This record gives sequence, structure tokens and C-alpha cells, in this order.
Amino acid sequence: MQTSDQEQKLEGNPKVLVGCPTSVHKRYCLGRYASRLKELTYPNYDILIVDNSENNDYIGLIKESGLPAVKDVYSDSARERIINSRNILRKEVLEKYDYFLSLEQDVIPPKDIIERMLKSGKKLVTGVYYNFQMINGKNQLRPLLWKRVREDRVKALSFEEIEGGSLMEVGACGLGCLLIHKEILKNIKFRYDKNDNGFDDMWFCQDTFNEGNKIFADTSLKCKHLIKGGGWEGIKK
Repeated sequence: MQTSDQEQKLEGNPKVLVGCPTSVHKRYCLGRYASRLKELTYPNYDILIVDNSENNDYIGLIKESGLPAVKDVYSDSARERIINSRNILRKEVLEKYDYFLSLEQDVIPPKDIIERMLKSGKKLVTGVYYNFQMINGKNQLRPLLWKRVREDRVKALSFEEIEGGSLMEVGACGLGCLLIHKEILKNIKFRYDKNDNGFDDMWFCQDTFNEGNKIFADTSLKCKHLIKGGGWEGIKK
């Protein structure tokens, strides 16, 4: 499916589902995440969190925080859990919504994130957040944005390359704060490759590229990333 570069006309306020997969490993940031979701200023959005923890304790905490949540099955593989949960959200969007705001539990966006993303008129638009990446043998803090250097290869963007505070095309991004039009999701399911170390975010971006779609980053939309305490230690990928 080819996505036009021209801005899409919006009628009224498109219906947006905000949510993510999660597990008890993200308990440390639940309070701040729940507070921000309730503070979003866009007038037409729903929330759905998909918990894939091993037991039912954490979904109870999510619901106590005031967020709608459903329980997914548990798998020993974190990558398997994540794609299963994301595809539950995908199905919900295709049935009831115009857009999906994939907003990970450790990402805290501006309160007006949805309306600012919709204003871009793009079918795929991400905000900006940061994490450590291994680059040239060094663990460096970088934006989770990449430029495409080949059809099957991307390269991490630097701080300097996103300083403009404007809308720019990128080759790939994380799924931490990505607004996705339902037309994109009709042709693309969340997945990963068991023979590759990559997670579903990179596969999603590669699949969208293969379908002829473009991803844009609004570099004026800076988000907090609560990475302290959120590592992969002890988690089977």
C-alpha cells in the first residue's frame, strides 16, 4: 500500500486507541504513566493495556490505577509475549478505531501529543525519546530514531540531526510513541524473526517500508523515557 506524502484530511476528531503491552517488569513506572494517560487533552481517545505477566497480580494493579486492561497469555519468550499483546491491540484498532497510539509504559509524552501528531497529517508519526545504544563499541545515549541507508539497513540518528524541532522522514523508530493509522495495520501484523535478535519494532518499520509507507518523526515532540529500572536483566528475550 502506497502512502501519499500529502497531508490526510481529518474529519472531526478521529478515534484513537492508546495502549501497549506490559508486564510486572514495568511496575516501577505505572503511576506516572497512568497519571499522564488521564491528562491527555485530546477529546476522543480510549485506553487499553495488555498485561502478559505470568500471573494476575499486575493486572490488578493496572486496574487499580484506573486504566482499562486485559490479560494476555504468558510465554517464556518476552518477544513472543510482546507481539501477541500488540496484535490484540491491532485487532481492537481495526475493529473500532482510526488510529493506534503505541505508547509504551515507560514513555511519558506531552499532554497534547495526540492532537499534535494528528496535525501532521501523516499515517505514521513518532515522537522523540532516548535510550542507550551500543555504537562503535560504546554505550551512548541516542534518540530511538534511525535513517535508512539501504533497503534493509538503518543507521542511528544523532542528537544534532534531530535538533530542528520539525517533521522529518526517518527510516525506523521504536514503538514507544508511534501513532499508526489503521490503514497501515490492515496489511501489517506485529511479528519478529526467531532467527534474528531484532525486536518487533524494527520488523514493523521494515514491513512498512516494504509496503511503500513512510515514517515521520515530529522532533518537537520530546518525551520522557523512564529507563532507570527497566532493563532486560533476568528476562528471557
